[in-house]
Amino acid sequence: MKKTTRRQFISRSALAVGGALGLAQLPALLTAQGLAAAGFMDIPLGFQTFPIRDRLGKDFPGTLKTMAGFGYRLTELCSPAGYADIGFGFLKDKPATEIRGIITDAGLSCPSCHFGFGELAPDKIDKTIAFATAMGLSQMICSTFWLPKGSTLKDYTDSAEKLNKAAEKIKAAGMQTGFHNHEFEFATLDGSLIYDALMKTFDPALVKMQFQTEVINLGYKASTYFEKYPDRFISAHLSDWTAEKKEVPIGKGVIDWKGFFAAAKTGGVKNFFVEMNWDTFEESARYLHGL
Repeated sequence: MKKTTRRQFISRSALAVGGALGLAQLPALLTAQGLAAAGFMDIPLGFQTFPIRDRLGKDFPGTLKTMAGFGYRLTELCSPAGYADIGFGFLKDKPATEIRGIITDAGLSCPSCHFGFGELAPDKIDKTIAFATAMGLSQMICSTFWLPKGSTLKDYTDSAEKLNKAAEKIKAAGMQTGFHNHEFEFATLDGSLIYDALMKTFDPALVKMQFQTEVINLGYKASTYFEKYPDRFISAHLSDWTAEKKEVPIGKGVIDWKGFFAAAKTGGVKNFFVEMNWDTFEESARYLHGL
């Protein structure tokens, strides 16, 4: 029997409803938001490796296979060179092709990787791009600037200009540059939200954003920014939280996930990576697949 995809099922159901009630009534039954959210469920679900780096270090192939068994199809790595001292040193001496092979053998693919800002500096970027190319990446994500406490807004925008320059070389190599936020980009300096200042400085043709939903704990919703800055995003890190700022499996917290996925289409998001504690991954995947 030929398998019917979720998208095909929705389309056929829409036609059936339209035939029964008349096409003029169809828009009232199937809202644009609902269709947008449903369409995103066909995108393979991914996970970020950082929260489970200890498990990966003990059994890299086995842990990846377990994640694939949970229903994940994509993984986002952290650079073995840039993250060697914070959990990924076990991969530092492995060739990129070997790492890629282990990921593929587990039934996963790796389109994206986090890199330290220093790895994208003029004297290191060629080596970093060579690793990314050998890994078969389509996205290279700067995992924030890690500026010291007391930095000015100009320090942030100057760093953003440097990333624009690095992104020119990354684009020439056939990949997309991204920037990942943490909570400190949602602070105010000199009367401006750092995140908004970065959005004004990044070249939209060169640098896309990776939104971390954890900033819901500061009162900021991903959907707000997807709608405020259309087509400026490449991916998102998914986690869910209670009103008391306790991490819970996706679907059990305060985030409106249907609204999130609907707005993500406006934002241009291509990939979703769950980034949570180990004991929430399986339940989170089950919820997301059931949307």
